[in-house]
Amino acid sequence: MLKIDNLTLHYGHSQILYDVSMQADVGKVTCLMGTNGVGKTSLLKAISGTHARSGGDLSLDGTEVPRNASAFYMARNGVGYVPQGRDVFPLMTVRENLETGYACLPRDERMVPDEIYELFPVLKDMRARRGGDLSGGQQQQLAIARALVAKPKLLLLDEPTEGIQPNIIKQIGDVIAYLRDRGDMAIVLVEQFFDFAYGLGDNFVALTRGEVVHNAPRADTEREALLAKVSV
Repeated sequence: MLKIDNLTLHYGHSQILYDVSMQADVGKVTCLMGTNGVGKTSLLKAISGTHARSGGDLSLDGTEVPRNASAFYMARNGVGYVPQGRDVFPLMTVRENLETGYACLPRDERMVPDEIYELFPVLKDMRARRGGDLSGGQQQQLAIARALVAKPKLLLLDEPTEGIQPNIIKQIGDVIAYLRDRGDMAIVLVEQFFDFAYGLGDNFVALTRGEVVHNAPRADTEREALLAKVSV
C-alpha cells in the first residue's frame, strides 16, 4: 500500500530525515519507533502531505505521489492521519467532528458507519457533547473514529496511547488489531510505549537521528535488540 524510497525532509535549512526507505503492507501494522526527536512525526507528516518531502519517492497503492501533494490529495487517495495531540475541534460536537471526515468522500457515501459506534461505543452516547469537553482518552477515540469515517486504505497513527488511561489503551489496541485483521488497510503506528507497539507490530522500523537503523518483520526482530535501538 505504501512504499517509500530514499525520502529526505528539511525544516528550513535543517535536515530532519535522511534517505528513509520503508513500506507498509495491507493487513499489517508497521511500527515506526525511536526516541523523541528522531523524525517519526516528521515522516508521518511527509506521508500525509502536511509537510512536503525534500526528495525521494513515495508511492501509494502502486501510484507515484507527487512531491508537492497536499494533505487533501493524500486524504482523497486513501490516507487517514491521526496526529499527535488528536486535534479534535473543541467547540464542535462529537457528531460534527466525525462529519468533518466527509470532505474526502463522494456525497452518496457521507455517513458515519454503524461500525464506528461499535468500535467506540462511548462516542454514540456523547454525539451531542462538544469535543473539548471529552477526556483525553475519549478525544483519542474520536480522532481515530474521524479518520475511519473517510474509509482510509492507509491509516497513520501518531502516539495514540500518549496520556491515555490503561483501559482505553487496551481498547485502542483492540481496535488496531481488528482493523489489521479486517485485511483492507495498511497501518503505520508511531508509538513510544514499547510493549504496546511490540505486541501489535508485524513489521518494525526504527529511526535514529533521522536515519533508519532497523527495518524488518517480526520474525527477524529480536525484542531486546529492538528495545536497545529505540531507548535512550
